[in-house]
Amino acid sequence: MTRNSTISKRWRVSRPWPEALALTLLASALGTTAVRAAAVSEPAGCRTVQLADVGWTDVTATTAVLSALLRDLGYDAQTTLLSVPVTFASMKRGNIDVFLGNWMPAQTNDRRPYIEDRSIEVVRENLSGAKYTLAVPSYSYAAGLRDFADIRRFGAALHHTIYGIEAGNDGNHHILTMIQNNDFGLADFRLVESSEQGMLGEVARAYAARAPIVFLAWDPHPMNIQFDLRYLAGGDSTFGPNYGGASVLTLTRTGYLAQCPNVGRLLQNLQFTTGGESEIMQAMVAGKQPPEVAARAWLRAHPTTVALWLQGVATIGGRTAGGVPGGGSVRGIGAQFEPWLASHKLPVGDAMARGIDWIKQHSGSLFALIAAVVGVMIAAVSGLLHTLPAPLVILGAAALAWLLQRSWWLASFVAAALLFIMNQGYWQQTVDTLSLVFVSTLVSILIGVPLGIAAGHRPQLNAALRPALDLMQTLPTFVYLIPTLVLFGLGVVPALISTVIFALPAAIRLTQLGIASVPRALLEAGEAFGATRWQLLWKVELPSAAPLILAGITQCIMLSLSMVVIGALVGAGGLGVPVVRALNTVQIGMGVEAGFVIVLLAVILDRIMRIKRA
Repeated sequence: MTRNSTISKRWRVSRPWPEALALTLLASALGTTAVRAAAVSEPAGCRTVQLADVGWTDVTATTAVLSALLRDLGYDAQTTLLSVPVTFASMKRGNIDVFLGNWMPAQTNDRRPYIEDRSIEVVRENLSGAKYTLAVPSYSYAAGLRDFADIRRFGAALHHTIYGIEAGNDGNHHILTMIQNNDFGLADFRLVESSEQGMLGEVARAYAARAPIVFLAWDPHPMNIQFDLRYLAGGDSTFGPNYGGASVLTLTRTGYLAQCPNVGRLLQNLQFTTGGESEIMQAMVAGKQPPEVAARAWLRAHPTTVALWLQGVATIGGRTAGGVPGGGSVRGIGAQFEPWLASHKLPVGDAMARGIDWIKQHSGSLFALIAAVVGVMIAAVSGLLHTLPAPLVILGAAALAWLLQRSWWLASFVAAALLFIMNQGYWQQTVDTLSLVFVSTLVSILIGVPLGIAAGHRPQLNAALRPALDLMQTLPTFVYLIPTLVLFGLGVVPALISTVIFALPAAIRLTQLGIASVPRALLEAGEAFGATRWQLLWKVELPSAAPLILAGITQCIMLSLSMVVIGALVGAGGLGVPVVRALNTVQIGMGVEAGFVIVLLAVILDRIMRIKRA
């Protein structure tokens, strides 16, 4: 997503000379002495341009370029991060004005309804010569993995896995259709859906180990520079000819070009090259520059291209590109202070990134061992649940509900709810989610309960743990999902580690509270009868604190289940996948079904584990 427009405007105050230089070159290129100001009359609504960014590096780069151009022309460009189907739906509702990332023919099915009802318009092709299909590292290509038909032959080495990007993406849809139809004999393969950067992180791990991997790739993208990769042949029926040869189109909502002709002229002029896009993306990925910073640097380096794009395009608001009034006022001074302070930022993020890189380099074997242990635990639980006949699992869950709560009504509800889940077609995802919840809760208990007991006995330890627990509970889950993804790669392991971090504070806090709340009279009575410290713990403190400890365990279960959607973003599978896919493809029915299944599962777990009052 691009930077806030207010910040960008203030940034231009402190850095006027590059835009002025570009403006001078532009005037020279056009054979005029100045860029025209307010040469067109547009409605006030045209001053704000709503752009869509689908999160792919190439679309982020081109959108940042357009955003920078619009802001220098006097417009307020606002970028929203959306999936492709949501972008089309938002354009139909009038919430999005411009979309630069219509990859064709890959998005044909997604786009067709909106073309047919004339809710979106095609402006022009802004990029040609692109590719979009499956790829492999060059060493796998040299080993014989050169065609879609070869994938099955390498199935064991590939762990019967293909890596895609975000759930609901059109490329993922092609892969899923290929698997469902058993094209090329791939019925036993699975697709790991995460994100562009998550997929590329997994590619980097495989590349470093020279392990085979098949993944969704496209050009232009820095991955073609970062990795020595080869695109697979034979996928014409799935992705189209010429390695999914694609063109990228600029779209607007219907009527926008007529309503805002000045912006429309810019969009009609705007055309990129694969080399130019790769340069911007390389600055973003390798140089770790924010999108708009990389875009502005590229624009300054290519004034002739900028001049061509701005032919016939006017600035608005009685100002020249890059100019902001009030440079000598208090407001102007304040506007310059913010970018100055931001340019001297403390290296908090860089320090953390370097720390994670150091840990990854020097403790790789440790994390590999952790990943192996966690993977075995989840595989064992998941394998058991998948092996058992579904009716037997349902009967076992109903029997457990009756044994723990002595309620025939609850046992009947559990059986009916699980049968409903199976009826809706979400049984396999439910089993995967239950496996993740079970293992994460077990790990949280094994770590949290002993730490809680120790903190209950030692106030100093409790005081030391409090800031860490506060951080674990308040830090957005996506933040600590990033280092776990870097350290453990895609799959269920980073999802479980993140889930444990999220759920662990509940077990520690409630156990500590239970131990600290044991009446002093009980402890004195135990000591009077000559009880040792272990006897006091097992026969006095734990029975007294049991209600709070069980409440902590229940909270761990609920918190683990609440992470199911987060886990789907890193390829963990389970019930989060249909939720994310429904969100990214605007499928109301799938979203309601998957959401209702998660609610039923939460109710089942909560009611079974609920503490019975005496």
